[in-house]
This record gives sequence, C-alpha cells and structure tokens, in this order.
Amino acid sequence: MERRSFLKTAGLGLAASTVATPALAQNLPTIKWRMASSFPKSLDTLHGTGEFLVKRISDMTGGKFQIQLFAAGELVPPAGVHDAVRDNTVEIGFTCSYYYFGKDPTYCIDTAIPFGMTARQISAWYRQGNGAKLMGEFFAKSNILSIPTGNTGAQMGGWYRKEIKSAADFKGLKMRVAGLAGAILSKLGVVPQQIGGSDVYPALEKGTIDAVEWVGPYDDLKLGFNKVAKYYYYPAWWEGGPQVSTYVNLKKWAELPKEYQAVLLAACADADTEMGARYDAKNPAAIKQLLASGTKVLPFPKDVMEASYKAAMEYYAETSASNPGFKKIYEDYKKFMDDQNFWYRVAENEYTRFMLSRKH
Repeated sequence: MERRSFLKTAGLGLAASTVATPALAQNLPTIKWRMASSFPKSLDTLHGTGEFLVKRISDMTGGKFQIQLFAAGELVPPAGVHDAVRDNTVEIGFTCSYYYFGKDPTYCIDTAIPFGMTARQISAWYRQGNGAKLMGEFFAKSNILSIPTGNTGAQMGGWYRKEIKSAADFKGLKMRVAGLAGAILSKLGVVPQQIGGSDVYPALEKGTIDAVEWVGPYDDLKLGFNKVAKYYYYPAWWEGGPQVSTYVNLKKWAELPKEYQAVLLAACADADTEMGARYDAKNPAAIKQLLASGTKVLPFPKDVMEASYKAAMEYYAETSASNPGFKKIYEDYKKFMDDQNFWYRVAENEYTRFMLSRKH
C-alpha cells in the first residue's frame, strides 16, 4: 500500500478521529511502544504536540495502544531519532527530517528547503500530489515510514547582534544554523556553527557567535534571545513551512493491527492541525512583547533575499547534478510549488494583501 494512500486514509482534521473508538479496540491487543523525540520538554509547541499525539492514540484505543514519549536526550540525542527508529531501538520517533542533511540533502525536502513551500502547500503536495509516494520510497530505504505530524508555519530569520543592511554583512558572520540553510548561507560568506540548543544562548551572549536562527516569536521569547541580540529579522526563507514528522519503523508498522495503523494516521493528522494552531495562537502576543522590549523586528533587505535566492538555485542545480535521488524528488516538488504559487497570486494573495493593509 502506498504511503499516499495511508495519508488519504487518515484524512484531515478532527473528523479523522472517528476512525476508531475504545469500543472497537476492545478485542485488539495491548501494545506498548517508545517514542524518541528531537525536542526538549521546554517547548510546549513542539514537544507538546508529541504529548498531544500519544494521548490521542491512547484515548482513541481505550488505552490499548500506548506510546511513551521521551524528550530529546532522554533515550537518544536530538539528531539520533532517525537511526534509533531505523534500527528499531525505538519503534517510533518525533523529529524533523532536515536534521539528517548530513546523510542526504533529500531528507530536507520532507521538512523544508530554502525558498520552498508553505505549510499549506507542502500538505497539498503530500496528500494530493506525489509527495507521499516519492518521500515514502526514499524513507523505505532506511526502513522508515515518515508521517506529517505538524508544521510551525513560516519561521523568523533569526537574531543578530548587528544590523544586516546588505548581503555583504553576511561575510564572516558566525551563525548558529544547520543543514541546507547553512550550506546556502555559506555561499554568501556566513560561517555556519553547529551548536546544541542548550549552548546557543551563552554563545550568543558571549559573542562566540554573531547570530542564531531558531523558530519564531513564542519559542524564541522563552529562550530570551532578545536580551542578548537586538535585531530580529524575517522571514526565514529557508523555512517557509517546516514540517515535523513521525517516524515509524516499517517492520513494526507492518506488525500493527490495521485498526491501530488507522488510529496512528488519524492522530498524526490531528496533531498536524494542532501544532499549526498553537503557533498561530501564541505568536501574535509574543511578537508584541518582543517589540515592547525594544527588539528591532526588521525584514531582510531585498538584496539579501535576491542573493540568497540565487545561491539556493545554484545549490539545487549542483545537487541535482550529483544526486539523482534528490533531483527526482526536487523536480516534482518544484513543479507542484510553481503551480501552487501561480494560483496563490490570484485570490489568496490579493485577499491577504488587502487585509494586511487595514489598520483596524
């Protein structure tokens, strides 16, 4: 059965939650799994959505299908989730695929790539385009089923100790940024820094790094970056709609009763909606609080955006030439995105443009 059909079976939104009820699960076995997360408990948006997911699964099966969630570092390091699920060290994981850029840049397409799709667009590609099929084939090589389970929406472009007035200001900038974004920013002179989450604040405070990209207002405010960096830029052109994924070991997936497979897919669909709703609800108050604290919230200058876009397109051309697997998926992704953007220029964009121009 194709991964796309799994996702279509799961459906979208809360209506999918009626797939199973405790009554229907009475004659099914009790199953206990462990889930390794890449996110710390302090992030009630990211880790909290994982908690929402496992509770949903338990509730929908009357406690017969139980998944114990472990935060980042409790079982495996944040970037160790992929291998833990692949090797069946844990049955299931909660992570972002672009953490595994070092294995293959193709992983990034599952989460977000620079100047890529928005949250709604990538959801459409997975559910109605070829996304689920193509990414399913890619992940199957690692004995993993990857299921969309959340999206933060477009993220912020990070915190900077000095103002970014042009693309030239990126030269020599030491920035905590990883993966595909780091590879592209390095073309502009940025020196990417690989720093663990708990070490980012002190590194920025001491000047060991000049900038850091994280998530968005709500998560960033909790980490206090505004206390040590004055300039907060937008948008994160490398994360226009980063998708969070649930990884399931394919052999363990095959052992699940069909009813539990349906429950897991439906719960992931619920969690997908839940995460986006949390960010949309929490970010407005946080950005107001940051502005009140004296943070300078600024758009990247146009020449920065243009230079970054050019560097990204160069990277995709180079990578496609050397990585046939990336090329196959990226070309389909790009075609779907171009069609989406053609449509978005009409009703969606004009409605949004008008509404954002209103003062009241």
